[in-house]
Amino acid sequence: MTTDAPLTAPVAPGSLGSTPEPAELGAYLTALEAWVRLRRSELDDLDAAALAAGRGDEVATDVALALSLWKNVSDRYREMWTLWDGGRVLPTDRERIGSLVWGRLGGAGGPASQGMSVPEACRLNDAIAGQLHARLELGAGAGEAAVRVKGLRAQLERIRDQVALEPALLRDDAVDRLASLMVRLNDVAERAGRGADVGGLLNPLEQDAALYERDLIVGNQKRREARGLVEQARTRRAALVAREAELATLAATCVATVDPAPRFAVPDVDALGPVPNTAEALTPYLDRLDRVDQAIAYAHERYAAALAEHTDLAALLDAHVARARAGALADHADLAASERQARDVLARRPAPMAVCRQLVSTYRSWLTALTSGPAAPPVAGPPTGKDAT
Repeated sequence: MTTDAPLTAPVAPGSLGSTPEPAELGAYLTALEAWVRLRRSELDDLDAAALAAGRGDEVATDVALALSLWKNVSDRYREMWTLWDGGRVLPTDRERIGSLVWGRLGGAGGPASQGMSVPEACRLNDAIAGQLHARLELGAGAGEAAVRVKGLRAQLERIRDQVALEPALLRDDAVDRLASLMVRLNDVAERAGRGADVGGLLNPLEQDAALYERDLIVGNQKRREARGLVEQARTRRAALVAREAELATLAATCVATVDPAPRFAVPDVDALGPVPNTAEALTPYLDRLDRVDQAIAYAHERYAAALAEHTDLAALLDAHVARARAGALADHADLAASERQARDVLARRPAPMAVCRQLVSTYRSWLTALTSGPAAPPVAGPPTGKDAT
């Protein structure tokens, strides 16, 4: 490497939801273009150096991760540059560019970059590149201690910003680890100031700092993903609680209306316990929610089908009666008696479904016989007129 200082990504303008000023955007895009171009060259050099030293397998994972992150940032930069259009941008365009800067990445970077913004992906890429430099003993600045110490101080400031984002339960440990790195750096700086050879101390310190920065960024990303899973689990759980109450009402109505009725236990969502707040516990919890969802859906389908059959039988009887009225047969003694009996049984609670099916079928059989056979008087009565003689 020929640079005099470690390559670091430019500071992004604004924040999520803001509309950066044109001058800030122009300067940032220019600096980001240089970072994208130089970082790719730097990664290629590091990869070539590792292969030449016979250490390609040792750093292959970190090189692949760095290249994936670089690809995502490069793709997002091209989108921003297209919108920038040489500075001919409206406020809405600047707002969209700001969203591209601070919005979540995805795609080529895979799980490593999904959920990160461009600045976060750049910082993680810087940390990985610094780690690769340390492992391959290719520290920027031709190994001069002063330059490397300066780069470490900048890196520890970035780490300080990341530590502030740690949750309260983890923050004390994070602060202690940062303090340990700062003590080591101050010791190295003092030794270098006295003319000591600190190369053997800088290499492990740079590697530890790079690893810690990477851990902080990845941990913050995982917590964001966990928060998303918590919100998803809470939403789904609330929906299942509402469906559980709906199913309980449907089951009670079905049991009271038809006999035999399906018999399924209504799943108890409360038995799953409260929504956990860790990624390790959230995945199995969401799986259990899926199983409860499937059980509720199956029971709802069976109870609804049983009620629907009762409703369909009543509608079918109405259709047969309408057909009989159209043929002036509805008042026929046998049909009237059959209709009356079918409606009486359908109105029972619970209604015996096997008998209901048979009675509706009997009415249809009477209607078929009367419409296909010889005409019969609609209402039976005593003989009158000439027939009486």
